[in-house]
Amino acid sequence: MPQPILIIKHITHEGPGLLSAVLEKHSVPSVIIDLSRGEQYPDPRKYSAVITLGGPQSANDRNSIMVGELENIRIILQENIPYLGICLGMQTLVKAAGGNVIASPAKETGLFDPDGRPYTVNLTPEGIQDLLFQDLDQTLRVFQLHGETVVINEKIALLATGQCCRNQIIQAAHRAYGIQSHFELTPRLLESWISIDSDLKNMDSAQLMESFREIRADYEQTGTTLLHNFLQIAEII
Repeated sequence: MPQPILIIKHITHEGPGLLSAVLEKHSVPSVIIDLSRGEQYPDPRKYSAVITLGGPQSANDRNSIMVGELENIRIILQENIPYLGICLGMQTLVKAAGGNVIASPAKETGLFDPDGRPYTVNLTPEGIQDLLFQDLDQTLRVFQLHGETVVINEKIALLATGQCCRNQIIQAAHRAYGIQSHFELTPRLLESWISIDSDLKNMDSAQLMESFREIRADYEQTGTTLLHNFLQIAEII
């Protein structure tokens, strides 16, 4: 039995989604810590990998919770612990690796940009060669929900770009990745977000769910493949 994966939640309703099914399929144990409920960030060296989910906070927050999280991510980078950050989890990775988090030039919400174009990410030459994207296309449909973005430094590789917000997927160390968009959604998870998130509440919820259903097969294939590839990179499966 491998060491468990540590899953960090910044807020209760942003759960692991598709990740749960992938871990169950491969009998990979996990421990979920919800920072918004006052649970403490454990020593990451006791886990086989760390996956950090999204949330409404900012990596620029100076409270003890965020300061402690950034300190733990620096340990993760120093110890070469496999890490996958989603949305805020990507921004905290970049911040811990010496980059910056700033207001996004374009707030991205949902499946389509303000001009009606589907949100996609496009792999860079470095991304095309990276094992995280094995068996995936060079252009991927994604779901967006963020108002901040990252500024990377020379130590951080850019693996995929977007049409509105450029820095979409990064690699901060050999086995440490960050993805700005959400690829972990399930219909149930999306429904819960729509009922809670203020930006999603302003959208046509029926149309949003219908658009998600239309791309669901490809979206889930992308998400499960990414997660499977990460587990292989982490040498867990």
